[in-house]
Amino acid sequence: MSNVGGTEARLVKPRLHIGLTGGIASGKSTVAAELASLGAIVVDADALSRVVVEPGSEGLDRVREALGPSAIAPDGTLDRAAVGKLVFADPEARALLNGIVHPLVRAEGRRLVTEAGPDAVVVQDVPLLVETGQAGAYDLVLVVEADPAERVSRMVRDRGMTEDDAQARIAAQATDEQRRAAADVLIVNDAGLEDLRRTTRRVWDEYVLPFKPTGDSGPSRRGRDTHRR
Repeated sequence: MSNVGGTEARLVKPRLHIGLTGGIASGKSTVAAELASLGAIVVDADALSRVVVEPGSEGLDRVREALGPSAIAPDGTLDRAAVGKLVFADPEARALLNGIVHPLVRAEGRRLVTEAGPDAVVVQDVPLLVETGQAGAYDLVLVVEADPAERVSRMVRDRGMTEDDAQARIAAQATDEQRRAAADVLIVNDAGLEDLRRTTRRVWDEYVLPFKPTGDSGPSRRGRDTHRR
């Protein structure tokens, strides 16, 4: 893997380390679930982002200090709705929050990857993989893409967002073009959930099963060929 050194170089690496990303409501969670059903160990950055700001954590204390008491709900947990409205409207506040949460999430992710062991296929589900410049840390980067208008429709229908809120979420993330540039495999989600699951299984068969480490020099990465499904 490229761009790995220092402490990370001493970590026990899995047989194959996959970075999975995609814009909000692109279908990335469906792909992650299918990969897990095929035998991958999935490390979910969104789930870890909740763990690192649980009550009593260093992360929550730092968020309170950076964003103020309105970031904390009456029960002492992070008020995600209030924080979400704040950071998606205020780039400076978003940068403060990311500067606290992302390093903590990465550290916990590294621990879980190490625990997986050298024979594992580990998928790190990282919504902001491109935005945080992490593509080089993986043997393979999978990007899930869907039409922006369809993503807005899903967020309004399934998550109860307004159309303006949904569009703001999309605007706050990397563009499709930026994610494509980082992709080794591009999965286009434009034909329904079952087709997306079949596509994921084909990607597993073509890219994961044939993967063989190359010894001391580290895993052999395929070229940066974008592969549409």
